[in-house]
Amino acid sequence: MKLGEWNILRVDRIKEVGAYLTDGVGLPDGTADVLLPTRQIPDGTELGDNVRVFLYRDSDDRPIATTIEPLITIGELKKLRVKSVTGIGAFLDWGLSRDLLLPFKEQTLKVEQEKSYLVRLYVDKSGRLAASMKVDKVLRPNEKYNKGDHVTGTIYNIKKDFGAFVAVDNTYFGLIHSNEIFDSVHVGDEVSCRVVKVRDDGRMDLAMREEIPKQMEKDAEMVFDIIKSYGGVLPFDDKADASLIKKEFGLSKNAFKRAVGRLLKQGRISIADRNIKAL
Repeated sequence: MKLGEWNILRVDRIKEVGAYLTDGVGLPDGTADVLLPTRQIPDGTELGDNVRVFLYRDSDDRPIATTIEPLITIGELKKLRVKSVTGIGAFLDWGLSRDLLLPFKEQTLKVEQEKSYLVRLYVDKSGRLAASMKVDKVLRPNEKYNKGDHVTGTIYNIKKDFGAFVAVDNTYFGLIHSNEIFDSVHVGDEVSCRVVKVRDDGRMDLAMREEIPKQMEKDAEMVFDIIKSYGGVLPFDDKADASLIKKEFGLSKNAFKRAVGRLLKQGRISIADRNIKAL
């Protein structure tokens, strides 16, 4: 029998509290059988029948079986919601009666109540199920995507001046380098990206923006809309400080200059006296 996984177990005996199930071997801690509560016993179940159940520990820390589908099992990566934060860690909603512990040592940042984070399920040294935000070790090398493909994933860690780590399809390793991040991103965000490079080890470099020609068109429209929101006159031009440009437009200075250049070429703006005016 294995905690955190679906098991096919035999009904050994049926009591008032429920059915006791076994595989003839038991759990590593010596537990020979587990209880499936009466209300969860499938109709028509008899002694000797096999039942598919998920195993975890109840509020008294006893191994118990359930037919309820949990939100995560061993080997999966899933986003789970933080229900509470306590002195021993955070507790996550995983669809079962007893919440799942995310210990402080398994958090990659201080989590917040009601926010959701990508985690894996594991059995700790004491034989209890717990969650971890350290998912690098279970992400696989890419075997599906090529350069230029568009992918989706979940940000599971951010390192300043390095980038945002993404679990593509919650399966493959991806990284958005810091110089490719122009919008505010947070751990737990789901993002859409373009594959910039697939490395020899199967890891993917990602970008949140399209290649320059396609992105430039999008940026130009966005810049024009913001100029109009200023009453048609932007109080600075493409020579403005990069930090101001990023704050107002979420663009690098080069991307802003390309967008402005495109709008000039289209005859939609003019530049004079360090202002940009919509025409």
